Amino acid sequence: MPAIKQPSIALLVRETRQYLKLSQVKLATMLGVSFHTVNRWENGRTRPSPLAMKQIEKLLYQMGESGEALLAKYF
Repeated sequence: MPAIKQPSIALLVRETRQYLKLSQVKLATMLGVSFHTVNRWENGRTRPSPLAMKQIEKLLYQMGESGEALLAKYF
C-alpha cells in the first residue's frame, strides 16, 4: 500500500464515514479504535496506524463500487 499524504488520509476517513452514514463513534467501533482517534484522523492531527489503514482498506473493498472509487482516489 503506497503512502498517502496526511490531508488525504483525513479526507479519506471523512468521505468513507459520510458515505456509510456513520458517526465518528460508530466508525470507531467498527475499526476497534476510540472516537477520539477517528476525530484526530479526520482533523489531520494524527495518522492511522498501518493496522488501522488495513482495516480502512478492507472496509472500502466491502463497500463495493463506491469503495473502489475511494480506493482509486486515495491509494
